[in-house]
Amino acid sequence: MYNLKIINSTVRPSRKGPIITEWIAEVAHQHGEFNVEVLDLAQINLPMMNEPAHPRLKQYEHEHTKQWSAKIEEADAFIFITAEYDHSYPAPLKNALEYLVQEWGYKAAGIVSYGGVSAGTRAATSLKTDLIALKVVPLFEAVNIPFFDQFINDEAEFVPNESTQRAAQLMLTELVRWTKGMLVIRGK
Repeated sequence: MYNLKIINSTVRPSRKGPIITEWIAEVAHQHGEFNVEVLDLAQINLPMMNEPAHPRLKQYEHEHTKQWSAKIEEADAFIFITAEYDHSYPAPLKNALEYLVQEWGYKAAGIVSYGGVSAGTRAATSLKTDLIALKVVPLFEAVNIPFFDQFINDEAEFVPNESTQRAAQLMLTELVRWTKGMLVIRGK
């Protein structure tokens, strides 16, 4: 079993990210290849980067950074859940990424994006660029959810359509394949 960290990037009080995160976490768990842990940036609540040393040195002074580092270090793979804010992904995720360097490297990542007509694809594209700079391999296979509100029922549950379900399964299958490869690259 691979350690999969699912990172919810939204922090606003009215956010819908946790609903979508709960759904993909259950799908990943049912997939059977992953130990799944959700990391909710609203709960983790990292302050704006406040470490005095560059993160590449791993000389962390603050306990919140040490805890974040440990969580990301133990991951074999990631799924990032992102809304689209102003044609990009949310600032708390950018901040969380930049807290660390080495811990991210040589791991694969799936992206679940959501939004209006664009389905969060502009956010996903921006996120992929930043992940590559951290030596994370973002998968081509992704889940992009347009007009996502239509899939949230009265019980605040995400109820995907068939194409979204297929996209999730395909992304998870590819995530397993790439995770195996990244373990070899990391010498594990």
